[in-house]
This record gives sequence, structure tokens and C-alpha cells, in this order.
Amino acid sequence: VEVKIEVVIPEKERSKEEMSPNGKASPLIYKVNGTARHYHLEEHPIASNPYHNPKDVVEASVCHVKDLENGQMREVDLGCGKALLIKESGEFHAVGHKCPHYGAPLVKGVLSKGRVRCPWHGACFNIGTGDIEDFPGLDSLPRFQVKIEKEKVYIRASKQALQTQRRTKMMAKCISLSNYNLSSTNVLIIGAGAAGLVCAETLRQEGFSDRIVMCTMDRHLPYDRPKLSKSLDSHPEQIALRPKEFFCTYDIEVLTEMQVAAVDVKSKIAVFKDGFKMEYNKLLIATGNTPKTLSCKGKEMENVFNIRTPEDANRVVKLATSKNVVIVGASFLGMEVAAYLAERAHSVSLVELEHVPFKKFFGERVGRAVMKMFENNRVKFYMQTEVSELREQEGKLKEVVLKSGKVLRADVCVVGVGAVPATGFLKQSGINIDSKGFIVVNKMMQTNIPGVFAAGDAVMFPLALRNNKKVNVPHWQMAHMHGRIAALNMLAHGMEISTVPYLWTAMFGKSIRYAGHGEGFDDVVIQGDLDELKFVAFYTKSDEVVAVASMNYDPIVSKVAEVLAAGRTIRKRDVDAAVFLSFRTGDMSWLTGKGS
Repeated sequence: VEVKIEVVIPEKERSKEEMSPNGKASPLIYKVNGTARHYHLEEHPIASNPYHNPKDVVEASVCHVKDLENGQMREVDLGCGKALLIKESGEFHAVGHKCPHYGAPLVKGVLSKGRVRCPWHGACFNIGTGDIEDFPGLDSLPRFQVKIEKEKVYIRASKQALQTQRRTKMMAKCISLSNYNLSSTNVLIIGAGAAGLVCAETLRQEGFSDRIVMCTMDRHLPYDRPKLSKSLDSHPEQIALRPKEFFCTYDIEVLTEMQVAAVDVKSKIAVFKDGFKMEYNKLLIATGNTPKTLSCKGKEMENVFNIRTPEDANRVVKLATSKNVVIVGASFLGMEVAAYLAERAHSVSLVELEHVPFKKFFGERVGRAVMKMFENNRVKFYMQTEVSELREQEGKLKEVVLKSGKVLRADVCVVGVGAVPATGFLKQSGINIDSKGFIVVNKMMQTNIPGVFAAGDAVMFPLALRNNKKVNVPHWQMAHMHGRIAALNMLAHGMEISTVPYLWTAMFGKSIRYAGHGEGFDDVVIQGDLDELKFVAFYTKSDEVVAVASMNYDPIVSKVAEVLAAGRTIRKRDVDAAVFLSFRTGDMSWLTGKGS
């Protein structure tokens, strides 16, 4: 028996000739209370030969059909690139072998019930279509057709697909109508982070061809915000989620440096800070968070930063090189910035109110292990204290005074003491906001106002993993899924959110992966070696595992995420002995059948 794999990919991204006539998005006017929708995917002729250029095709023998058992994956080399060959339930599938997000090798990921989950950050892809089903990331995998002939496995693939290892789903474009009005849109998205962008893209992928407008206070098109604290010298164009041409091609309008000051939900009008007004039919609020600032004397002086934009991050790197840096707050942002600057600055000091970093999130033992790693890399901690004053010399920061009495030399200060929801402009809107400023939504990301949705860091939503308890999960992955669910429900799909939270942090070339929602955990079961930073930690509440974290033990976090996503429960008693065994043998099959 032979297995042949043939690439099946959409046409190359639309050429410039296929853009709107003026090279820009084509805005439309619609009756704000209208119900008409246009669903129009661009039609492409189906050629008898799916490869436009025969020279772009490669075919190679890669293995015997019996080389793979059910549930196995293998990277196969075609000479000019690789594919991921999968056998599940007696059928063969083939897709791209790298996760389009950050390039993780999917062969090291987790295969479960028709999808493969990335071992690094948890993105999931359908093995039959290559489509992305859980996030982070925007693109899907190229899918390759599998054929079986005789007893050898052949792959026939497009060289281009093998090299790019990503596929953008086919999208609709805006139908240009003569009735044009700048101040009216069908869908208005406030915020241009992951939630807003995924919402816009999902609408287009589903064939929505009315006008879509995104507005943002930022000066840039949507970018990979988590990189700001992990790689501070990144420039906007390096971390852009999509190039400018993408937004033009698919008629997704982005208004930069535009702040919404109020929303009139009865009239369906958003009022901008400069007085401009825009009518909408559907609204997504995805404004994220606003960083907290210090309340002490001197907080407004030069060289004190909240890292919010690429310019902030770039400025910090420039000023911190060979200088003294003080970071206030052992948050994810604070710790990641400290790690990045440790080799660049003359000194890095970190001030934190708790006695151990990440105690509430990862627990004391893991927090101490991380703290030791930082201390081994020349980061000095000042714990259980706060900043009482920032002192200047000639208008610039010179010293940070702590309540403990310690005075730290400081040329740069980075503040990472948390954030609050950026929802102040909604206070008089009638949209349900809780006491902390979070927007309350249901499983479909709908607010209490018809036609108004919310997504991302600023929302409280029902988490299926925790019996639909309303929670706030300010993670990059979750913002993607919020945006997708909101878009599908704008189109009346009735889709409910059920994803498992997944996050990661990177420090000194090492990553901590985390899945689940461990808020309120009462015990931590740890196996491995914390001193060697090779461990897995299970966070339990009563007898149930509610979250897991690991370092240098992929893909156990992705494996647990798949178990939780399937609705199964992992009991504390199942973890103690079984995890220890998996460390010795590498066998994690104990996770597949446990629980209810």
C-alpha cells in the first residue's frame, strides 16, 4: 500500500489588482436598524490541475504505510520542506509541520480526536482541513491530500506551501455600494488587539461582506503585544500581526489614534474624543486594560515607564543599556522586562510587595524557583516593600526610595503593578459593568444590550472549565477566542465559548507553560526538579486539578489542556503516582482515560 500526499491550498493571497478600485477599503452606508446581510465569498475557478506551475510541485517517497500506528505523527522530509503525516482511526492525514504562530514543531504536540495541539502555546489545528480551531495565531496549516498506493508512502506537494507552512483562510471582501457615508458602518470594533482583529477576520472568513471598521488609540496596526515585554527592541513592523496590504485587500478599515469617548446604545452611535460620531449596527468592545501607575511623589518624571507601546519598549532598552534599572512589580510584565534587561543594564532591581514572585499564580515553591533563576542572572530583589518616592536630578530620575528605607540608584524605572479595565467611557452607556470595571458578558460574548458584544482583557465571562463561573482571563490566547466567538454570534451562529485558558511566559531563554484556571487553588502537586527547572505543577482545588504549569517538560501542559477541553476531570489522587512515573518513562497515557 502506498500513501500519497497532495497539497490542497487556497490560491495565493489576492494580488494588488484585486483590491478595491482605490487601493483602500471600500466603506459602505447601511441603515443602522437594517437587517440585510451580504454573504459573498470571492469565487475562484476550479482548475483540473490544482498546481498553477508544475515546476512548483515535488513528489517523494517517505515511508511504508505500516510505519505509523493509529494515533502517531511523523515529520516527513520531501527534500525542499517537511510535512506532518498523521494516522488516526485508520486514516492518513497530512498538514504543515510547524505551528504558524511561532514555528513550534507540531510532531512534538498532542494529537487528539481529529486535531493536533501545539506543544508551546496550545494552538489547535484540524488534521483534516488544517484549519485553526484554538489559538493563539491567525493562520491555518496547509493541508495535503493523502493517497494510498501499494505499500509505500508518497507525498506530492507544492514547494511554496512546504516553505511557508501557513495558510490564510479564504475571506470575503466588502461589496462596494454607491451609497457611501463615512460616518456609518455595519460592524464597529473598538480596540485593535487580538480580540478585535480575530473578530474582523472571522467575519470575513464567514462570508460577511458589509463594512467593518476597527478603531484604536494606538498609532499602529494590530501587533503582537506580548512581545513588548519579552523582546523590548522589537519594532512595530517586526511584530505586526498582519501587513498593511492585508487590511486593504480584505476591506478591514483601521482608524488609528482614535479614542471613543462614549457610546449611545439606544441610537447605536459611538462618539469619539474629537467629536466625530459613527453609527453602527453591531458593536464589539475590545479595549483591553490600562496599566496602573504609581501613586508616590515623582511618578510623573521623565524615565518612568508603563510599557504599553513599541515606542515605550524601545525607549526603555535604549535608556537602560549599561544603566541602573528599577522595576516595580513582579508581574508577568515586570519579570519579563527584568529578564530581558539583565544582560543589557548595569544593574536590575525588582521591587515587590509579596515575599515571592508569582505566588498567587504559580504558588510559593514555583515562585521561589523562578526567583532563584533571576538571582543567578544578577537580578536583585527587594521584597515585601513598596516605593515611597522617586527622586530626580536635573529633571531626570536618579533614585527610587523604598518604604523599607532602602534607596536604589535608578536611571530608568519600569512600572508593572497590574492594570484596570479600559471601560471608563462606558459608565453612562447602560452596558453592564461590574464593580471592578469589567464588562459582563454571557457565553456568546454578548452584553446585556442587544447587538453589543465585548471581548478580551476587559470582560468577565462564564468559564466552562469552572462550571461557568464568571471570570476574567487576561491572556493573549483567550482574547483570540473571544473575538472569534463574538464574530460568529454577530452572524447569529449561537456559538458558546468553551476553550481552556492557555498562557506562557519566557525568561532567560526558558518558558513556563500554563493551562487551566487556578484561581483559588488550595494545593500544588509538584513532580520533577525545581532546582533544575524541569518540573510539572498541578494546581488542585479540593480533589480536582484546575490548572497545570510546567518548565522543560513539553507537551504535558498541552496534553492536560486537551483532557480538560474534552470535559474530563483529573483527580488529585491520579496525579501523585502517575506523574512521577511519566517523568521516568515519558509515558503520559495515564491522562487519556482518567476522570469523568
